[in-house]
Amino acid sequence: MQQPKKPRGLPSPRELRDLQVEIEFFEGLLQRDPENQDALRALGDDYTRAQRHDDSLRVDETLVRMLPNDSDIHYNLACSYARTSQFERAVETLHRSMDLGFRDFDWLDTDPDLSQLRSHPLYRGVRAKMRALQRCKH
Repeated sequence: MQQPKKPRGLPSPRELRDLQVEIEFFEGLLQRDPENQDALRALGDDYTRAQRHDDSLRVDETLVRMLPNDSDIHYNLACSYARTSQFERAVETLHRSMDLGFRDFDWLDTDPDLSQLRSHPLYRGVRAKMRALQRCKH
């Protein structure tokens, strides 16, 4: 199972240049093979690291269409929605991710991609679902 994206700090200028090379490589690969899930995942991660959140969102939406039952892909999509201030969609997608089996609640509560969402009133529903799922586990 793929782990959700775990962002690092802002990339240095050198890291940005290296990311751009990777991005161009994966974009070229996907022009030849648009269904290449590994390339899409890598490209989405690179877009996120390069702070290209709209591009990362587009990739995550594509991956969810390709892998509709993958909880981690839904989690990543929720992060993309949160990074682009689409909080209602982020919450809906987090719920879907949990319905599909996502249970890394410690990461969900600390993931920097969700920091703005966690301060939004809609996040209370996510916390309630997390508590309910944790109670069911015991």
